[in-house]
Amino acid sequence: MEVLKEKVEEEEAAEREEAAERAERAKMEKMMRPGEPRRDESFMTQEMLRDLEKKVSEIVIPSVEEPLILTQDLIDTSNLPPSYKSNSTKEEHLLQVADNYSHQYSHLCPDRVPLFLYPLNECNVPKFVSTTIRPTLMPYPELYNWDTCAQFVSDFLTMVLLPDPLKPPSHLYSSTTVLRYQKGNSFDFSMLLCSMLIGAGYDAYCVNGYGSQDLCHMDLSREVCPLTMKPKEIIKSEEKQPPKKYAIKPPRDLNSKFEQDQELKKQLQLKAEEEKRRREEEEKLLEEEKEKPDPLHGLRVHCWVLVLSGKREVPESFFIDPLTGRSYPTQDDHFLGIESLWNHRNYWINMQDCWNCCKDLIFDLGDPVKWEYMLPGPEKHRLALSEEDDETLNDEDDVEDLEKEDEEKSFDMPSSWVMQIQISPEAFETRCPNGKKVIQYKKAQVEKWAPYLNNNGLMCRLTTYQDLECTKILEIKEWYQNREDMLELKHMNKTTGLCIDYFKPGHPQALRVHSYKSMQPEMDRVMEFYESARVDGLIKREETPKTMTEYYTGRSDFLSYRHINFGPRVKKPTQCTAESNPRPIVKITECFHRNPEKSADEDVAERVFLINEERIQLRYHCREDHITTSKREFLRRTEVDSKGNKVIMTPDMCISFEVEPMEHTKKLLYQYETMMQLKAAEKVSRHQAWESELEVLEILKLREEEDEEHALTISIYDTKRNEKSREYREAMERVLHEEHLRQVETQLDYLAPFLAQLPPGEKLTRWQAIRLKDECLSDFKQRLIDKANLIQARFEKETQELQKKQQWYQENQVTLTPEDEDLYLSYCSQAMFRIRILEQRLNRHKELAPLKYLALEEKLYKDPRLMDLVKVYA
Repeated sequence: MEVLKEKVEEEEAAEREEAAERAERAKMEKMMRPGEPRRDESFMTQEMLRDLEKKVSEIVIPSVEEPLILTQDLIDTSNLPPSYKSNSTKEEHLLQVADNYSHQYSHLCPDRVPLFLYPLNECNVPKFVSTTIRPTLMPYPELYNWDTCAQFVSDFLTMVLLPDPLKPPSHLYSSTTVLRYQKGNSFDFSMLLCSMLIGAGYDAYCVNGYGSQDLCHMDLSREVCPLTMKPKEIIKSEEKQPPKKYAIKPPRDLNSKFEQDQELKKQLQLKAEEEKRRREEEEKLLEEEKEKPDPLHGLRVHCWVLVLSGKREVPESFFIDPLTGRSYPTQDDHFLGIESLWNHRNYWINMQDCWNCCKDLIFDLGDPVKWEYMLPGPEKHRLALSEEDDETLNDEDDVEDLEKEDEEKSFDMPSSWVMQIQISPEAFETRCPNGKKVIQYKKAQVEKWAPYLNNNGLMCRLTTYQDLECTKILEIKEWYQNREDMLELKHMNKTTGLCIDYFKPGHPQALRVHSYKSMQPEMDRVMEFYESARVDGLIKREETPKTMTEYYTGRSDFLSYRHINFGPRVKKPTQCTAESNPRPIVKITECFHRNPEKSADEDVAERVFLINEERIQLRYHCREDHITTSKREFLRRTEVDSKGNKVIMTPDMCISFEVEPMEHTKKLLYQYETMMQLKAAEKVSRHQAWESELEVLEILKLREEEDEEHALTISIYDTKRNEKSREYREAMERVLHEEHLRQVETQLDYLAPFLAQLPPGEKLTRWQAIRLKDECLSDFKQRLIDKANLIQARFEKETQELQKKQQWYQENQVTLTPEDEDLYLSYCSQAMFRIRILEQRLNRHKELAPLKYLALEEKLYKDPRLMDLVKVYA
């Protein structure tokens, strides 16, 4: 890599010398032509000046946009915790170890670049890179897998280029700061993604290395958009049936072999020419798409994430570019070399040669020859040994000695100084900065929006172009969410004008797919439905200006297909709509599935109504052991002729073909009943065809209204957007609070019943205050007397009942049984208990009543509404 740097410096010096020589040559030529007239000194009229002023005013000076850089001046460090602003004793010790490690590395490898060990954080405090990783498991199920994690980081953050593309950054900010400002370089992206992946259980590492120009600049203009890739179709191999032992010989081929050979040669020649032309076009396209030579190829510093196999059932190690969220194999050409890598526990230096990029690198971090680790702690990786080497280390003493040495030399990595990574639900839902992000691919452009940012629920738009300059639009795909009409995807082909709408289950008309070129009725269109949501079992409806075809499933009448042919509409003098003037039906063809309850000769397979010709054709199902089917054709005539006489069924009105005519013959009565049933069925079919036309018109009208309104659904749990539920909840809480306050005031105000007798809003007089006090005291006194009388009445009642029971016992004592005596004794004990309780309550009431009366009187004297007036009276 040092050789490449010297080569670049030489090229830059040569370019500077050539520019200086050109400037001197131009100066000499100017001095040699002093007498040449200048055009600027020519005379200019007023009109020419006005024209010049107008042209100058039309010139638009492009505004120089400030570079998108997250500098330390833009970061507010006042609210950061102490761990951001200082180092602990253990961290200082780690920095000393890292500094010693860096000196040894520079001494042993003087031709390699310095290590990226302890850059400054947002508070200008040096922090070791491993402690900047904060493993965190996010509370969102979507961020549990590596692909969704990488896509979230790519969408959520805005890429900032490194100040110097040849050196790692001098500052490495915490993941919390990066999430707060939603900006960062490749190192910030990688630290955040690595923290999330380690928290999710992956064996992930941040890699400091060199990448291609497209990778470092997040340039996907030469990459194919993943949304345009079609899934690989699995080709099922057809099993060849073994030849039969006894088979009929095929007929002799009488075609000329010479002519066949000549035709084959012509086809091969045409294919070769087409292949040559296609190859030339591909080469031409490859030349146009060929990347321009990068003078800094192999020197551009980049950071990405390495996921090793093993944990989370990862079968093979791979790279993740955090800027784009895409995964690459470790042999990809975009990754040109690796200097070092680290995780939250250790730091490793790559000691392997990267002359062939990363294709020959072995990611066995336990091999000290290929990867030099920094901390010899117990968490370091073990070397992957073969079985022969493993057998030589079976001695228990050697293993114990190795473990003791590791324990003596081990140094635990300090815990991360970064706060816990948190992503609010609002930020997780918004994803992209300011809710929108645009990504440019090869012949495609992807636009992403946050939910509810667009009024029509648009979430993503894919625009495909025909050329590399992206000027001619080929097709547009739009994805929607939270639509009331359940619209999920809209696919518009600009070449053919075909538009296809895809719906999720829940549409009012059970619509699943609607493909059309125009929303006008009686045009080419195809509608597919969710058959489980429809009563008639309709799956698909195809419509053209003159035909309509419907496909059914799961019907009780076994109908599977209906094809309707329309004739030219009869012109009327007044303007009529398609609903008031339907198209005349010429022919209706219906197909039925096999009904196992009927015999094949009686089960109709196809039914054709020729309305203009007044004929009905029937074709029955084929028997299992036959190759032909029975057929019948009825000549449909009016039941009454021109004279009013009833038409009688004749044999010539039914033409039939029986597969087995000798088994049974259909009598004339059977044919008459069948024809009557077919006439009724024809009326039903024509009515259903008319209803289908009306349904198409209703669906088209509904789709136009839905496209104009594009109303969105809001979940009842979304309290911020659901205004109706929030207003209702706040109103209910306000009413409950007011009711509670009113009840508390009513319970505490002992003057409320007496104040209610007075006119509202009137000021109390001295006489009214005295009367209120006397009434309140007298009412309270009466309540105390009533309570005492109530207790006394209950006491006397219980005493009388006990005396009556005792008298009854004395009179019937001789004749009582032991059970009656037991009941008497239990009653007496309970009665004595009630009498004793009532006596205690009465005595206690007599003691507390005077005290309660005095307490209420004191409260009335101290009440602010009566205090001044009562004192004057006193």
